[in-house]
Amino acid sequence: MEPIKETLKRVVNAPSFAARYDEMRREILENADVQQFLSDHADQLNKDIVDRSLGKLYEFTTASHGCGKCNSLTECANIMNGFEPKLVLKRNLIDIDYVKCPSRLIEDDRRSVSKMIESMYMPKDVMEARLEDIDFEGNAHKSRLTVIEKAEKFLYELDETGKLPQRGLYIHGPFGIGKSFILGALANELAQRRIRTVAVYVPEFLREIKQSIQEQTLNEKVDYVKKAPVLILDDFGAEAMTAWTRDEILGAILQYRMAEQLPTFFTSNLSFKELEHHLTYTQRGEKDVVKAARIMERIQTVARPVALSGENRRLK
Repeated sequence: MEPIKETLKRVVNAPSFAARYDEMRREILENADVQQFLSDHADQLNKDIVDRSLGKLYEFTTASHGCGKCNSLTECANIMNGFEPKLVLKRNLIDIDYVKCPSRLIEDDRRSVSKMIESMYMPKDVMEARLEDIDFEGNAHKSRLTVIEKAEKFLYELDETGKLPQRGLYIHGPFGIGKSFILGALANELAQRRIRTVAVYVPEFLREIKQSIQEQTLNEKVDYVKKAPVLILDDFGAEAMTAWTRDEILGAILQYRMAEQLPTFFTSNLSFKELEHHLTYTQRGEKDVVKAARIMERIQTVARPVALSGENRRLK
Protein backbone atom coordinates (compact mmCIF):
# COMPACT_ATOMS: atom_id res chain seq x y z
CA MET A 1 0.00 0.00 0.00
CA GLU A 2 1.28 3.47 -0.92
CA PRO A 3 2.17 5.67 2.09
CA ILE A 4 -0.29 8.52 2.66
CA LYS A 5 2.53 11.07 2.41
CA GLU A 6 3.36 9.92 -1.09
CA THR A 7 -0.32 9.91 -2.09
CA LEU A 8 -0.77 13.49 -0.93
CA LYS A 9 2.39 14.56 -2.72
CA ARG A 10 1.13 13.03 -5.95
CA VAL A 11 -2.29 14.70 -5.60
CA VAL A 12 -0.79 18.09 -4.81
CA ASN A 13 1.61 17.90 -7.76
CA ALA A 14 -1.14 16.89 -10.19
CA PRO A 15 -1.76 19.58 -12.85
CA SER A 16 -5.51 19.70 -12.11
CA PHE A 17 -4.93 20.31 -8.39
CA ALA A 18 -2.36 23.01 -9.06
CA ALA A 19 -4.75 24.73 -11.43
CA ARG A 20 -7.58 24.65 -8.90
CA TYR A 21 -5.26 25.92 -6.18
CA ASP A 22 -4.05 28.81 -8.33
CA GLU A 23 -7.65 29.71 -9.21
CA MET A 24 -8.71 29.64 -5.59
CA ARG A 25 -5.70 31.73 -4.57
CA ARG A 26 -6.48 34.28 -7.26
CA GLU A 27 -10.13 34.55 -6.16
CA ILE A 28 -9.14 34.97 -2.54
CA LEU A 29 -6.56 37.68 -3.26
CA GLU A 30 -8.99 39.54 -5.55
CA ASN A 31 -11.48 39.93 -2.71
CA ALA A 32 -11.84 43.67 -2.03
CA ASP A 33 -11.61 43.33 1.76
CA VAL A 34 -8.57 41.06 1.52
CA GLN A 35 -6.88 43.51 -0.85
CA GLN A 36 -7.59 46.36 1.58
CA PHE A 37 -6.07 44.38 4.46
CA LEU A 38 -2.98 43.46 2.42
CA SER A 39 -2.58 47.10 1.40
CA ASP A 40 -2.95 48.35 4.98
CA HIS A 41 -0.28 45.90 6.18
CA ALA A 42 1.99 45.85 3.13
CA ASP A 43 5.09 46.69 5.21
CA GLN A 44 4.49 43.66 7.43
CA LEU A 45 3.57 41.05 4.80
CA ASN A 46 5.30 39.04 2.12
CA LYS A 47 4.32 36.25 -0.30
CA ASP A 48 5.32 33.51 2.14
CA ILE A 49 3.10 34.90 4.92
CA VAL A 50 0.18 35.30 2.53
CA ASP A 51 0.54 31.76 1.17
CA ARG A 52 0.74 30.24 4.65
CA SER A 53 -2.36 32.22 5.62
CA LEU A 54 -4.53 31.23 2.66
CA GLY A 55 -6.68 28.96 4.83
CA LYS A 56 -7.68 31.87 7.06
CA LEU A 57 -8.15 34.16 4.09
CA TYR A 58 -10.43 31.56 2.49
CA GLU A 59 -12.45 31.30 5.72
CA PHE A 60 -12.76 35.08 5.72
CA THR A 61 -13.92 35.37 2.10
CA THR A 62 -16.54 32.65 2.40
CA ALA A 63 -18.12 34.11 5.54
CA SER A 64 -20.98 36.57 5.79
CA HIS A 65 -20.01 40.19 6.41
CA GLY A 66 -22.42 42.80 7.66
CA CYS A 67 -25.11 40.09 7.67
CA GLY A 68 -25.09 40.19 3.86
CA LYS A 69 -25.58 36.43 3.49
CA CYS A 70 -27.95 35.94 6.43
CA ASN A 71 -31.70 36.54 6.55
CA SER A 72 -31.72 36.58 10.35
CA LEU A 73 -29.55 35.80 13.35
CA THR A 74 -30.97 32.28 13.56
CA GLU A 75 -29.87 31.68 9.95
CA CYS A 76 -26.33 32.99 10.46
CA ALA A 77 -23.96 31.44 7.91
CA ASN A 78 -20.80 31.96 9.94
CA ILE A 79 -18.86 29.51 12.06
CA MET A 80 -19.74 31.48 15.20
CA ASN A 81 -23.41 32.41 15.23
CA GLY A 82 -23.84 36.17 15.35
CA PHE A 83 -20.15 36.94 14.81
CA GLU A 84 -18.32 37.99 11.66
CA PRO A 85 -14.59 37.55 10.90
CA LYS A 86 -12.05 40.34 11.03
CA LEU A 87 -8.55 39.90 9.60
CA VAL A 88 -5.67 40.50 12.02
CA LEU A 89 -1.92 39.87 12.14
CA LYS A 90 -0.73 37.43 14.81
CA ARG A 91 2.74 35.97 15.13
CA ASN A 92 3.70 36.79 11.54
CA LEU A 93 0.59 35.15 10.13
CA ILE A 94 -2.78 36.44 8.99
CA ASP A 95 -5.42 35.27 11.43
CA ILE A 96 -9.11 35.90 12.20
CA ASP A 97 -10.84 37.49 15.14
CA TYR A 98 -14.62 37.18 15.37
CA VAL A 99 -16.60 40.28 16.34
CA LYS A 100 -20.33 40.78 16.82
CA CYS A 101 -22.23 41.26 13.57
CA PRO A 102 -24.95 43.93 13.09
CA SER A 103 -27.74 41.42 13.75
CA ARG A 104 -26.09 40.27 16.98
CA LEU A 105 -25.61 43.88 18.12
CA ILE A 106 -29.28 44.64 17.43
CA GLU A 107 -30.42 41.51 19.27
CA ASP A 108 -28.14 42.20 22.24
CA ASP A 109 -29.44 45.75 22.38
CA ARG A 110 -33.04 44.52 22.28
CA ARG A 111 -32.38 42.11 25.14
CA SER A 112 -30.57 44.79 27.11
CA VAL A 113 -33.55 47.11 26.71
CA SER A 114 -36.06 44.41 27.70
CA LYS A 115 -34.11 43.75 30.90
CA MET A 116 -34.65 47.38 31.91
CA ILE A 117 -38.33 46.68 32.59
CA GLU A 118 -39.38 44.31 35.35
CA SER A 119 -43.00 43.78 36.26
CA MET A 120 -45.05 42.00 38.86
CA TYR A 121 -48.52 40.89 37.74
CA MET A 122 -48.75 43.52 34.99
CA PRO A 123 -50.58 42.70 31.71
CA LYS A 124 -48.33 41.94 28.73
CA ASP A 125 -49.99 44.54 26.46
CA VAL A 126 -49.33 47.26 29.03
CA MET A 127 -45.64 46.39 29.31
CA GLU A 128 -45.27 46.43 25.51
CA ALA A 129 -46.97 49.83 25.09
CA ARG A 130 -45.38 52.67 23.13
CA LEU A 131 -46.13 56.39 23.32
CA GLU A 132 -46.76 56.52 19.58
CA ASP A 133 -49.52 53.90 19.97
CA ILE A 134 -51.61 56.03 22.32
CA ASP A 135 -54.99 56.98 20.88
CA PHE A 136 -55.91 60.68 21.01
CA GLU A 137 -59.38 60.33 19.52
CA GLY A 138 -62.63 60.91 21.42
CA ASN A 139 -63.77 63.23 24.16
CA ALA A 140 -60.72 62.59 26.34
CA HIS A 141 -58.33 64.07 23.81
CA LYS A 142 -57.33 67.09 25.93
CA SER A 143 -56.80 65.24 29.22
CA ARG A 144 -54.86 62.47 27.46
CA LEU A 145 -52.68 65.07 25.74
CA THR A 146 -52.02 66.73 29.10
CA VAL A 147 -50.87 63.46 30.66
CA ILE A 148 -48.62 62.66 27.70
CA GLU A 149 -47.10 66.13 27.81
CA LYS A 150 -46.26 65.66 31.48
CA ALA A 151 -44.71 62.25 30.76
CA GLU A 152 -42.67 63.73 27.91
CA LYS A 153 -41.58 66.59 30.17
CA PHE A 154 -40.25 63.98 32.60
CA LEU A 155 -38.25 62.39 29.77
CA TYR A 156 -37.05 65.77 28.50
CA GLU A 157 -35.71 66.71 31.93
CA LEU A 158 -33.94 63.35 32.13
CA ASP A 159 -32.38 63.86 28.68
CA GLU A 160 -31.30 67.43 29.45
CA THR A 161 -29.78 66.81 32.87
CA GLY A 162 -28.83 63.15 32.73
CA LYS A 163 -30.60 62.70 36.06
CA LEU A 164 -34.00 61.29 36.91
CA PRO A 165 -36.50 63.96 38.04
CA GLN A 166 -37.47 63.49 41.68
CA ARG A 167 -41.23 63.38 41.12
CA GLY A 168 -43.36 61.12 38.98
CA LEU A 169 -47.08 61.31 38.23
CA TYR A 170 -50.21 60.22 40.07
CA ILE A 171 -52.61 59.52 37.19
CA HIS A 172 -56.18 59.13 38.37
CA GLY A 173 -59.46 58.58 36.58
CA PRO A 174 -62.19 56.01 35.79
CA PHE A 175 -61.67 52.36 34.91
CA GLY A 176 -60.30 51.31 31.53
CA ILE A 177 -59.27 54.68 30.10
CA GLY A 178 -55.60 53.84 29.49
CA LYS A 179 -53.81 55.01 32.66
CA SER A 180 -51.68 51.87 32.90
CA PHE A 181 -51.03 51.86 29.15
CA ILE A 182 -49.52 55.35 29.31
CA LEU A 183 -47.15 54.38 32.13
CA GLY A 184 -46.22 51.17 30.30
CA ALA A 185 -45.25 53.33 27.33
CA LEU A 186 -43.22 55.58 29.61
CA ALA A 187 -41.42 52.53 31.03
CA ASN A 188 -40.40 51.52 27.51
CA GLU A 189 -39.12 55.03 26.78
CA LEU A 190 -37.03 54.82 29.95
CA ALA A 191 -35.78 51.37 28.94
CA GLN A 192 -34.47 52.83 25.68
CA ARG A 193 -32.45 55.21 27.86
CA ARG A 194 -31.22 52.26 29.98
CA ILE A 195 -33.23 53.31 33.02
CA ARG A 196 -34.59 50.36 34.98
CA THR A 197 -38.28 50.47 35.86
CA VAL A 198 -40.23 48.15 38.14
CA ALA A 199 -43.99 48.05 37.52
CA VAL A 200 -46.20 46.52 40.19
CA TYR A 201 -49.91 45.71 40.21
CA VAL A 202 -50.53 46.78 43.81
CA PRO A 203 -53.52 44.59 44.86
CA GLU A 204 -51.78 41.37 43.81
CA PHE A 205 -48.46 42.53 45.24
CA LEU A 206 -49.99 43.11 48.66
CA ARG A 207 -51.67 39.70 48.58
CA GLU A 208 -48.31 38.10 47.88
CA ILE A 209 -46.61 40.15 50.58
CA LYS A 210 -48.87 38.56 53.19
CA GLN A 211 -47.77 35.10 52.02
CA SER A 212 -44.13 36.19 52.09
CA ILE A 213 -44.14 36.31 55.88
CA GLN A 214 -44.35 32.51 56.03
CA GLU A 215 -41.84 32.14 53.17
CA GLN A 216 -39.43 34.56 54.88
CA THR A 217 -39.05 36.60 51.70
CA LEU A 218 -40.86 39.73 52.88
CA ASN A 219 -37.85 42.03 53.17
CA GLU A 220 -36.45 40.85 49.84
CA LYS A 221 -39.68 41.65 47.97
CA VAL A 222 -40.18 45.02 49.67
CA ASP A 223 -36.56 46.00 48.92
CA TYR A 224 -36.97 44.92 45.29
CA VAL A 225 -39.83 47.40 44.90
CA LYS A 226 -38.74 50.31 47.04
CA LYS A 227 -35.20 50.53 45.59
CA ALA A 228 -36.20 50.56 41.91
CA PRO A 229 -34.76 53.58 40.05
CA VAL A 230 -38.27 54.21 38.71
CA LEU A 231 -41.33 52.61 40.29
CA ILE A 232 -44.84 52.26 38.86
CA LEU A 233 -47.57 51.37 41.35
CA ASP A 234 -50.56 50.34 39.27
CA ASP A 235 -54.16 50.44 40.54
CA PHE A 236 -53.15 52.07 43.80
CA GLY A 237 -56.10 52.30 46.20
CA ALA A 238 -57.88 49.23 44.81
CA GLU A 239 -56.41 46.98 47.48
CA ALA A 240 -58.19 45.92 50.68
CA MET A 241 -56.41 48.14 53.20
CA THR A 242 -55.12 46.93 56.54
CA ALA A 243 -53.15 48.93 59.05
CA TRP A 244 -50.15 46.66 58.45
CA THR A 245 -50.10 46.98 54.63
CA ARG A 246 -50.67 50.72 54.87
CA ASP A 247 -48.07 51.50 57.51
CA GLU A 248 -45.45 48.76 57.28
CA ILE A 249 -45.47 48.04 53.55
CA LEU A 250 -46.75 51.00 51.53
CA GLY A 251 -45.51 53.44 54.15
CA ALA A 252 -42.03 51.90 54.18
CA ILE A 253 -41.80 51.87 50.38
CA LEU A 254 -42.92 55.47 50.01
CA GLN A 255 -40.77 56.70 52.91
CA TYR A 256 -37.66 55.21 51.32
CA ARG A 257 -38.44 56.67 47.92
CA MET A 258 -39.17 60.07 49.38
CA ALA A 259 -35.90 60.06 51.34
CA GLU A 260 -33.87 58.86 48.34
CA GLN A 261 -35.70 61.21 45.93
CA LEU A 262 -36.68 58.36 43.61
CA PRO A 263 -39.53 59.07 41.17
CA THR A 264 -42.71 57.06 41.61
CA PHE A 265 -45.65 56.79 39.23
CA PHE A 266 -49.17 55.75 40.24
CA THR A 267 -52.37 54.85 38.50
CA SER A 268 -55.56 54.99 40.53
CA ASN A 269 -59.31 55.27 40.23
CA LEU A 270 -59.22 57.62 43.22
CA SER A 271 -58.43 61.31 43.41
CA PHE A 272 -56.15 62.48 46.21
CA LYS A 273 -59.17 63.31 48.38
CA GLU A 274 -60.77 59.92 47.74
CA LEU A 275 -57.47 58.14 48.31
CA GLU A 276 -56.96 59.81 51.68
CA HIS A 277 -60.40 58.58 52.76
CA HIS A 278 -59.50 55.08 51.55
CA LEU A 279 -56.26 55.14 53.54
CA THR A 280 -58.01 56.42 56.66
CA TYR A 281 -60.24 53.36 57.14
CA THR A 282 -58.84 49.85 57.34
CA GLN A 283 -60.55 46.61 56.35
CA ARG A 284 -61.70 46.19 59.95
CA GLY A 285 -63.22 49.66 60.10
CA GLU A 286 -60.39 51.15 62.14
CA LYS A 287 -59.91 54.87 61.60
CA ASP A 288 -56.55 56.64 61.65
CA VAL A 289 -56.52 60.11 60.12
CA VAL A 290 -52.92 60.85 61.09
CA LYS A 291 -51.40 57.79 59.45
CA ALA A 292 -53.47 58.31 56.31
CA ALA A 293 -52.26 61.91 56.12
CA ARG A 294 -48.68 60.71 56.55
CA ILE A 295 -49.01 58.36 53.55
CA MET A 296 -50.61 61.12 51.50
CA GLU A 297 -47.75 63.48 52.29
CA ARG A 298 -45.27 60.92 50.97
CA ILE A 299 -47.31 60.35 47.80
CA GLN A 300 -47.53 64.08 47.11
CA THR A 301 -43.76 64.38 47.60
CA VAL A 302 -42.87 61.70 45.04
CA ALA A 303 -45.63 62.33 42.45
CA ARG A 304 -47.73 65.11 40.92
CA PRO A 305 -51.46 64.45 40.46
CA VAL A 306 -52.97 64.59 36.97
CA ALA A 307 -56.50 63.60 35.98
CA LEU A 308 -57.29 61.44 32.96
CA SER A 309 -60.81 61.14 31.56
CA GLY A 310 -62.42 59.08 28.82
CA GLU A 311 -64.57 56.07 28.02
CA ASN A 312 -63.91 52.59 29.34
CA ARG A 313 -62.09 50.95 26.42
CA ARG A 314 -62.37 47.48 27.94
CA LEU A 315 -66.13 47.51 27.29
CA LYS A 316 -65.77 48.28 23.57
